[in-house]
Amino acid sequence: QVQLVESGGGLVQAGGSLRLSCAASGNIRRLNAMDWYRQAPGKQRELVEGITNTGTTNYQDSVKGRFTISRDNAKNTIYLQMNSLKPEDTAVYYCHMWITTMASMGHYWGQGTQVTVSS
Repeated sequence: QVQLVESGGGLVQAGGSLRLSCAASGNIRRLNAMDWYRQAPGKQRELVEGITNTGTTNYQDSVKGRFTISRDNAKNTIYLQMNSLKPEDTAVYYCHMWITTMASMGHYWGQGTQVTVSS
């Protein structure tokens, strides 16, 4: 069993910052690629930023220069540092990980954390 627990969401004014965290626990053998997604009301879930197990990152253009993903393998945790937040960043943010357990490899989702940016 693997569980992902997110934290760090909240309400912030435009131009402010938030840091999201997502910690994995359970029968983990290896962490592989990890991502942050978001879903705004009435919209499809979209990839925000991802990081491979070698540290290569990819991101959507709307967050370039503002958001930074990082990972701490020792803590089984990924982070999303969000700066210069805009109202259009308002969404539920989900972490997503590809994890190898003792039995198999699969992908897992966090429960989601609300980020609200006021203008």
